Amino acid sequence: MKAMILAAGLGTRLKPFTDKHPKALALVNKKTLLQHNLEYLKSANIHEVIINIHHFADQIIQFLKSNQYFGMDITLSDETNKILETGGGIKKASWYFQNQGPFLVMNVDILTTLPLENLIQNHFEFHPIVTLAVSNRESSRSLLFDDNKNLCGWKNKKTNELRMSRNSDPLSEKSFSGIHIIHPELFNYMNNDEEKFSIIDTYLEVSKTKNIKYFDHSESLLIDVGRPESIIEAEKWFY
Repeated sequence: MKAMILAAGLGTRLKPFTDKHPKALALVNKKTLLQHNLEYLKSANIHEVIINIHHFADQIIQFLKSNQYFGMDITLSDETNKILETGGGIKKASWYFQNQGPFLVMNVDILTTLPLENLIQNHFEFHPIVTLAVSNRESSRSLLFDDNKNLCGWKNKKTNELRMSRNSDPLSEKSFSGIHIIHPELFNYMNNDEEKFSIIDTYLEVSKTKNIKYFDHSESLLIDVGRPESIIEAEKWFY
Protein backbone atom coordinates (compact mmCIF):
# COMPACT_ATOMS: atom_id res chain seq x y z
CA MET A 1 0.00 0.00 0.00
CA LYS A 2 1.14 3.52 -0.80
CA ALA A 3 0.50 6.49 1.48
CA MET A 4 0.25 10.27 1.43
CA ILE A 5 1.27 12.59 4.24
CA LEU A 6 -0.47 15.97 4.18
CA ALA A 7 2.24 18.44 5.19
CA ALA A 8 1.46 21.59 3.20
CA GLY A 9 -0.48 23.47 5.88
CA LEU A 10 0.63 26.79 7.34
CA GLY A 11 0.49 25.52 10.93
CA THR A 12 -0.79 28.83 12.28
CA ARG A 13 -1.72 27.24 15.62
CA LEU A 14 1.95 26.37 16.17
CA LYS A 15 3.19 29.95 15.98
CA PRO A 16 5.81 31.29 16.62
CA PHE A 17 7.60 28.10 15.45
CA THR A 18 5.81 28.15 12.09
CA ASP A 19 6.82 31.75 11.44
CA LYS A 20 10.17 30.33 10.34
CA HIS A 21 9.57 26.60 9.88
CA PRO A 22 6.99 24.16 8.49
CA LYS A 23 4.88 22.38 11.11
CA ALA A 24 6.14 19.05 9.75
CA LEU A 25 9.51 19.84 11.34
CA ALA A 26 8.17 20.64 14.81
CA LEU A 27 10.00 18.51 17.34
CA VAL A 28 8.55 15.98 19.74
CA ASN A 29 11.35 14.56 21.87
CA LYS A 30 13.99 15.76 19.40
CA LYS A 31 12.29 14.00 16.50
CA THR A 32 10.24 15.87 13.89
CA LEU A 33 6.56 15.15 13.35
CA LEU A 34 7.43 14.09 9.82
CA GLN A 35 9.99 11.55 11.02
CA HIS A 36 7.58 10.19 13.63
CA ASN A 37 4.97 9.53 10.95
CA LEU A 38 7.34 8.14 8.34
CA GLU A 39 8.51 5.64 10.94
CA TYR A 40 4.88 4.97 11.85
CA LEU A 41 4.10 4.10 8.23
CA LYS A 42 7.22 1.92 7.96
CA SER A 43 6.07 -0.02 11.02
CA ALA A 44 2.99 -1.03 8.97
CA ASN A 45 5.19 -2.05 6.02
CA ILE A 46 4.34 1.07 4.01
CA HIS A 47 7.47 2.30 2.25
CA GLU A 48 6.16 4.33 -0.71
CA VAL A 49 4.98 7.78 0.36
CA ILE A 50 4.09 11.06 -1.34
CA ILE A 51 4.26 14.24 0.75
CA ASN A 52 2.66 17.54 -0.27
CA ILE A 53 4.67 20.64 0.59
CA HIS A 54 4.02 24.38 0.59
CA HIS A 55 5.06 26.31 3.72
CA PHE A 56 8.89 26.47 3.94
CA ALA A 57 8.97 23.59 1.45
CA ASP A 58 12.74 23.92 1.00
CA GLN A 59 13.29 22.99 4.66
CA ILE A 60 11.34 19.76 4.25
CA ILE A 61 13.26 18.90 1.09
CA GLN A 62 16.59 19.47 2.82
CA PHE A 63 15.49 17.52 5.90
CA LEU A 64 14.58 14.49 3.82
CA LYS A 65 17.77 14.65 1.79
CA SER A 66 19.97 14.95 4.88
CA ASN A 67 18.32 11.86 6.35
CA GLN A 68 18.56 9.81 3.12
CA TYR A 69 14.75 9.82 2.94
CA PHE A 70 14.73 7.47 5.94
CA GLY A 71 15.31 4.55 3.62
CA MET A 72 11.90 5.02 2.00
CA ASP A 73 10.69 5.72 -1.53
CA ILE A 74 9.50 9.30 -1.02
CA THR A 75 7.97 11.57 -3.66
CA LEU A 76 7.10 15.23 -3.18
CA SER A 77 3.95 16.95 -4.42
CA ASP A 78 4.87 20.60 -4.90
CA GLU A 79 2.19 23.08 -3.81
CA THR A 80 4.54 26.01 -3.28
CA ASN A 81 2.63 28.21 -5.74
CA LYS A 82 -0.75 27.62 -4.10
CA ILE A 83 -1.93 25.71 -1.07
CA LEU A 84 -4.74 23.39 -2.14
CA GLU A 85 -6.27 22.22 1.18
CA THR A 86 -6.85 18.55 1.88
CA GLY A 87 -9.03 17.67 -1.11
CA GLY A 88 -7.02 19.65 -3.61
CA GLY A 89 -3.78 18.21 -2.27
CA ILE A 90 -5.01 14.63 -2.60
CA LYS A 91 -6.41 15.36 -6.06
CA LYS A 92 -3.11 16.81 -7.29
CA ALA A 93 -1.32 13.66 -6.13
CA SER A 94 -3.83 11.38 -7.89
CA TRP A 95 -1.28 10.46 -10.58
CA TYR A 96 0.81 8.76 -7.88
CA PHE A 97 -1.98 6.30 -7.13
CA GLN A 98 -2.97 5.42 -10.70
CA ASN A 99 -3.40 1.69 -11.34
CA GLN A 100 -3.08 1.07 -7.61
CA GLY A 101 -5.33 -0.36 -4.93
CA PRO A 102 -6.52 1.65 -1.91
CA PHE A 103 -4.03 4.05 -0.35
CA LEU A 104 -3.63 5.65 3.08
CA VAL A 105 -3.67 9.38 3.81
CA MET A 106 -2.72 11.02 7.09
CA ASN A 107 -2.08 14.49 8.48
CA VAL A 108 1.51 15.19 9.44
CA ASP A 109 0.51 16.74 12.78
CA ILE A 110 -1.27 13.63 14.09
CA LEU A 111 0.56 11.27 16.44
CA THR A 112 -1.25 8.07 17.30
CA THR A 113 -0.90 4.48 18.46
CA LEU A 114 -3.70 3.37 16.13
CA PRO A 115 -2.68 -0.04 14.74
CA LEU A 116 -2.65 0.60 11.01
CA GLU A 117 -2.80 -3.10 10.23
CA ASN A 118 -6.24 -3.25 11.87
CA LEU A 119 -7.47 -0.21 9.94
CA ILE A 120 -6.26 -1.68 6.66
CA GLN A 121 -7.79 -5.07 7.41
CA ASN A 122 -11.11 -3.41 8.25
CA HIS A 123 -11.11 -1.55 4.94
CA PHE A 124 -10.56 -4.70 2.89
CA GLU A 125 -13.20 -6.55 4.87
CA PHE A 126 -16.01 -4.09 4.07
CA HIS A 127 -14.74 -2.51 0.80
CA PRO A 128 -16.16 1.02 1.16
CA ILE A 129 -14.88 3.73 -1.14
CA VAL A 130 -13.29 5.36 1.95
CA THR A 131 -12.63 4.23 5.53
CA LEU A 132 -12.24 7.03 8.08
CA ALA A 133 -10.36 6.54 11.33
CA VAL A 134 -12.45 8.08 14.11
CA SER A 135 -12.67 8.17 17.91
CA ASN A 136 -14.96 9.42 20.63
CA ARG A 137 -12.71 12.29 21.73
CA GLU A 138 -13.98 15.84 22.18
CA SER A 139 -13.90 18.01 19.05
CA SER A 140 -15.64 21.15 17.79
CA ARG A 141 -16.61 19.31 14.61
CA SER A 142 -17.93 15.79 14.24
CA LEU A 143 -18.92 13.34 11.54
CA LEU A 144 -22.33 11.67 11.74
CA PHE A 145 -22.83 7.97 11.02
CA ASP A 146 -25.73 5.54 10.91
CA ASP A 147 -25.91 2.16 12.66
CA ASN A 148 -24.13 0.52 9.73
CA LYS A 149 -21.14 2.86 10.19
CA ASN A 150 -21.96 4.79 6.99
CA LEU A 151 -21.22 8.50 6.78
CA CYS A 152 -24.42 10.56 6.83
CA GLY A 153 -23.35 14.10 7.68
CA TRP A 154 -21.13 16.66 9.39
CA LYS A 155 -21.75 18.95 12.33
CA ASN A 156 -20.02 22.06 13.67
CA LYS A 157 -20.77 22.09 17.38
CA LYS A 158 -19.71 25.73 17.81
CA THR A 159 -21.89 27.20 15.08
CA ASN A 160 -24.54 24.44 14.97
CA GLU A 161 -24.02 24.17 11.22
CA LEU A 162 -25.34 20.81 10.01
CA ARG A 163 -24.73 19.22 6.62
CA MET A 164 -26.50 15.96 5.83
CA SER A 165 -25.84 13.55 2.95
CA ARG A 166 -28.19 10.77 4.09
CA ASN A 167 -31.26 10.67 6.30
CA SER A 168 -30.98 8.22 9.15
CA ASP A 169 -32.01 7.87 12.77
CA PRO A 170 -30.33 7.36 15.13
CA LEU A 171 -27.00 8.96 14.31
CA SER A 172 -23.72 8.64 16.19
CA GLU A 173 -21.14 11.43 16.41
CA LYS A 174 -17.48 10.61 15.88
CA SER A 175 -14.36 12.78 15.70
CA PHE A 176 -12.24 12.33 12.57
CA SER A 177 -8.64 11.40 13.33
CA GLY A 178 -7.03 12.72 10.14
CA ILE A 179 -6.25 9.20 8.87
CA HIS A 180 -8.17 7.62 5.99
CA ILE A 181 -7.93 4.82 3.46
CA ILE A 182 -9.17 5.80 0.01
CA HIS A 183 -9.99 3.75 -3.05
CA PRO A 184 -8.76 5.52 -6.22
CA GLU A 185 -12.34 5.40 -7.52
CA LEU A 186 -12.87 8.49 -5.38
CA PHE A 187 -10.98 10.57 -7.96
CA ASN A 188 -13.85 10.00 -10.41
CA TYR A 189 -16.10 12.03 -8.12
CA MET A 190 -13.84 15.06 -7.78
CA ASN A 191 -14.77 18.19 -9.73
CA ASN A 192 -12.25 18.59 -12.54
CA ASP A 193 -12.64 22.37 -12.43
CA GLU A 194 -12.05 22.68 -8.69
CA GLU A 195 -8.46 23.05 -7.55
CA LYS A 196 -8.70 23.97 -3.87
CA PHE A 197 -11.22 22.26 -1.59
CA SER A 198 -11.69 20.25 1.60
CA ILE A 199 -11.79 16.47 1.29
CA ILE A 200 -14.72 16.46 3.74
CA ASP A 201 -16.79 18.29 1.10
CA THR A 202 -16.05 15.48 -1.34
CA TYR A 203 -16.88 12.83 1.24
CA LEU A 204 -20.24 14.38 2.02
CA GLU A 205 -21.15 14.49 -1.67
CA VAL A 206 -19.92 10.98 -2.43
CA SER A 207 -21.61 9.46 0.63
CA LYS A 208 -25.00 10.24 -0.94
CA THR A 209 -24.51 7.29 -3.27
CA LYS A 210 -21.43 5.40 -2.00
CA ASN A 211 -20.58 3.90 1.37
CA ILE A 212 -17.97 5.75 3.41
CA LYS A 213 -17.46 3.89 6.68
CA TYR A 214 -15.65 4.50 9.94
CA PHE A 215 -13.10 2.53 11.94
CA ASP A 216 -13.28 3.42 15.63
CA HIS A 217 -9.96 3.40 17.46
CA SER A 218 -11.06 5.14 20.67
CA GLU A 219 -8.89 2.74 22.66
CA SER A 220 -5.77 4.12 20.94
CA LEU A 221 -3.88 7.25 21.89
CA LEU A 222 -4.21 10.17 19.47
CA ILE A 223 -2.76 13.65 19.85
CA ASP A 224 -3.38 16.48 17.42
CA VAL A 225 -0.04 18.28 17.64
CA GLY A 226 -1.44 21.60 16.50
CA ARG A 227 -0.53 23.79 19.45
CA PRO A 228 2.62 24.30 21.55
CA GLU A 229 0.91 22.78 24.60
CA SER A 230 0.04 19.64 22.64
CA ILE A 231 3.74 19.10 21.95
CA ILE A 232 4.29 18.93 25.71
CA GLU A 233 1.55 16.33 25.97
CA ALA A 234 2.89 14.35 23.01
CA GLU A 235 6.35 14.17 24.56
CA LYS A 236 4.91 12.04 27.37
CA TRP A 237 4.10 9.28 24.89
CA PHE A 238 6.07 9.53 21.65
CA TYR A 239 9.82 9.10 21.42
